[in-house]
Amino acid sequence: MADLLIEKNNSIATLTFNRPEARNALSNDMRRDLRDALAELEYDDTIRCIIMRGAGEHFMAGGDVKRMAKDIDNPPAEIRASFTQRIHDLHPIMFTMRRMSKPIIASVAGAAAGAGVSMALACDLIIAADDAFFTLAYIHIGTTPDGSASFNLPRAVGIKKAMEIALLGDRFGANTARDIGMINFVVPSANLKEETNKLALRLVEGPTHVYGNTKRLLYRSLENMWESQLQLEGETFADCAARDDFAEGVTAFVEKRKPNFTGT
Repeated sequence: MADLLIEKNNSIATLTFNRPEARNALSNDMRRDLRDALAELEYDDTIRCIIMRGAGEHFMAGGDVKRMAKDIDNPPAEIRASFTQRIHDLHPIMFTMRRMSKPIIASVAGAAAGAGVSMALACDLIIAADDAFFTLAYIHIGTTPDGSASFNLPRAVGIKKAMEIALLGDRFGANTARDIGMINFVVPSANLKEETNKLALRLVEGPTHVYGNTKRLLYRSLENMWESQLQLEGETFADCAARDDFAEGVTAFVEKRKPNFTGT
């Protein structure tokens, strides 16, 4: 059985982490399949939004610690080489998620722990069940965060809260995660799939290319100087203005109707 399931429907691609017996812990196969799926979806013009979710009761309960345990008796040099490669294998996934025009939604049920927190934070929007819970957890196995969590978490919650979450490794619920700015929406557990699809369909109806430029603007703002950011604002606005969706948006505004965006 595949560790990652891919379903396409109504211009939405749903990627399901499929190791429910292991709380969807991130395996090597899942990492490889996710990298390949995202690389394909980035250039699939029929897809305008992506959902990430977990099979069964949980989103993703971290990395495959049982697999890691098999390596701990190896010589230190081999351990360093092995884990360096594993961590760097995650990076193409994070690069693609940030770069692609399509918005990516994390739909979190149950546990998001360790790599599960990293994966959710790498998405553009996070919607969670009211009984979901989060823990960065790396501290509990004696290592540091990966999967871009060390970059994304402080920018979401601030450096002091990020220190608390990372150094203490405490578990906290979805409402707390929303209140500190880590996630966007909390919905009743029974309605998570329905509310996630509603959000995705709303995004599907929007101007996909504009989403890509907006993602680029907002993510680059975390690193750019002021002058560089204003230059980028001019570039992205002009790029959008030369496209069909801008013409449709302006025309719809003048005609006082809802725009029919095509994503072009």
